[in-house]
Amino acid sequence: MTASARPRRLLQRTARESGYLLLSFPLAVVGFILFVTTVSVGLTALAAFLLGLVVIAAGLAAAQALGGLERRRLAGVGLPLPAVLPYRGGQRGTAWIRARLTDRQAWLDLLFQLLNFPISIASFVLTIAWWGVGLGGLTYPLYSWALPEGDIGLADLLGAPGPLLDNAVTVLTGVLFVASAPWVVRGLVHVHHAWARLTLAGTSHAALEQRVTTLTESRAAVVGAEAETLRRIERDLHDGPQQRLVRLSMDLQAAQRRLADGDREATSALLTESLEHVQGSLVELRTLSRGIAPPILVDRGLAAAVVSAAGQSPIPVETDIALATGQRLAPARESAAYFVVTEALTNAAKHSAATRVAVRVGIDDDGVLRVVVADDGVGGAHPGKGHGLAGLRDRLAGVDGELHVESADGHGTVVSAAIP
Repeated sequence: MTASARPRRLLQRTARESGYLLLSFPLAVVGFILFVTTVSVGLTALAAFLLGLVVIAAGLAAAQALGGLERRRLAGVGLPLPAVLPYRGGQRGTAWIRARLTDRQAWLDLLFQLLNFPISIASFVLTIAWWGVGLGGLTYPLYSWALPEGDIGLADLLGAPGPLLDNAVTVLTGVLFVASAPWVVRGLVHVHHAWARLTLAGTSHAALEQRVTTLTESRAAVVGAEAETLRRIERDLHDGPQQRLVRLSMDLQAAQRRLADGDREATSALLTESLEHVQGSLVELRTLSRGIAPPILVDRGLAAAVVSAAGQSPIPVETDIALATGQRLAPARESAAYFVVTEALTNAAKHSAATRVAVRVGIDDDGVLRVVVADDGVGGAHPGKGHGLAGLRDRLAGVDGELHVESADGHGTVVSAAIP
């Protein structure tokens, strides 16, 4: 970052955080009113039982909405909270009331509103006061002439009267307040973040539920991807190599009969045709092997397998593999990364009309395995079209990986995968 860019970024961050603090006060008022209303009216209405439960459930729903807004606001100032298990709608009547009342995170979202009220009042007053003193001090010479004659300035309080000293001391004070405002504002935002982290960041139970849900969904995605791959292999084997092998068997039997009859010319023609069927079967089997880990990946690792796959591509491929010589990774990670490369290369060969492809494989400082396959083709690829990229996304879900596709029309395609 250049030296001129740093002050601009600091100013933008401080303005964004100041806006966050100033908006916190009216939102906190709404939240505190919601808390008091939910608790007081809800408990009072419990005499009617169902009415009280409805009021409390509605208050919890509103608290969750405000909690979600606060999470987004904190993320907007660069302090995101850990994700919480979202409320799953669809319930009606008493089921909806029961779901709200038994949602632990909803109660924590309501509790957040209680202490958020005094925190927001204090931060609002400090933010207004700090910026008011700072900006008022900086602009003091512009309006000091309009102040009443008997007005006592900072210089008078310090025992150094006089308009010149008064202006100098007041401006200096304004400079100090404005210069320190970014750190004061940042500190106040961190106070909000600390309280939000205790309440809005979710309980361990909610986090466990979310993890179970994520693993269940990823397992279903992997099972679906593997089932689809098996169906594709079975279909392609039946329609391709199996038919060729049947035809090869028939041609060889016919060649035996022609050879027994002494018809060398017909025998030679049949053998030539049989050889073509064998070569065609080999090509189709190589294509089918994209869905199966090749021996080179199992024996020699990801780097060698990627180089081998690049060498078989009909488009020139430039490889950049930042892995140590002989470095091996967990089999699941290697397999997922390999299939990202092969599927992206296959799609590029079929659809991109590219003249060059670049493959980069490496491990970040945080241990994430990243695979990037970029081509200079026509673009237009989308993970929702066909089985290829959509199947990759499902396969990566099984190893907690993520797939990103950038493919604007006419600007090539970049397929990137992150495998933790």
